[in-house]
Amino acid sequence: MIPAERYAILQQRLQQCFSPSQLEVIDDSHKHVGHAGSRDGAGHYTVIIAADCFANKSRVVVHREIYAVLSDLIPQEIHALQIKITNEVK
Repeated sequence: MIPAERYAILQQRLQQCFSPSQLEVIDDSHKHVGHAGSRDGAGHYTVIIAADCFANKSRVVVHREIYAVLSDLIPQEIHALQIKITNEVK
């Protein structure tokens, strides 16, 4: 899968499943070129997300929900995923 496809799938799935008030997907792959397990650096992302459906849930629960939505992409397409949950609305 090419990086643009992978990025679009991440955006689409997170938007569709959580209807976030804030969603930013950042491709950090360029920072990890040569990293063990991902020589070309592909598949490193940071997700910044805020959604009403995360209210009153622990970070662990929210992380599990996000990973469940993306589970079929891990580890082949997504090598590393940093998740930042925020209450800020942009």
